[in-house]
Amino acid sequence: MRFRDLVWRNRSYRRFHEDVPVERETLRELVDLARLCPSAGNLQPLKYLLSWTPDRNALIFEHVNWAGYIHDWDGPPEGERPSAYILILGDTEITSNFGIDHGIAAQTIMLGAVERGLGGCMISRFDAEALHAALRIPERYAILLVLTLGRPKEVVVLETIRSDRDIVYWRDTGGRHHVPKRPLDSIIVTP
Repeated sequence: MRFRDLVWRNRSYRRFHEDVPVERETLRELVDLARLCPSAGNLQPLKYLLSWTPDRNALIFEHVNWAGYIHDWDGPPEGERPSAYILILGDTEITSNFGIDHGIAAQTIMLGAVERGLGGCMISRFDAEALHAALRIPERYAILLVLTLGRPKEVVVLETIRSDRDIVYWRDTGGRHHVPKRPLDSIIVTP
């Protein structure tokens, strides 16, 4: 698959074929891709918590906020939830400034997931305190991102925004998720 196709297919999916498992080894392979990424000062402060079992996935699910712009939706119903999660953690015993390392790692993991026919969503809105307690994550690890993973069950449509303020994603009556994107010429600054 061409790189542009990987990027094009790498959408924020929030509904999945929950009955299609994502194996532990697949999660390890995705984290291995992230392990190879650049890191500020080569500190490599990121750690990863893997989840692929229904019980652990359920613990994570209840502490994640799913779609900020879709106010009347509490996340996917049973049967459409992620088959796996990767929590990206920052080891505060190495540094307290994680810069953009977790963004680079997350995008790399997601592109690797797309290459394998999977999809997911990078979620930065979650109850970190509750996740620490539910998963018994030592306090030294800051939870930076929650990545959801699975076989996508929804269609995501990219479209050009109609006005500079029209950035809100939405779902149509058929359940397709629409994501407005700014046109290329509007994001390139030419002095």
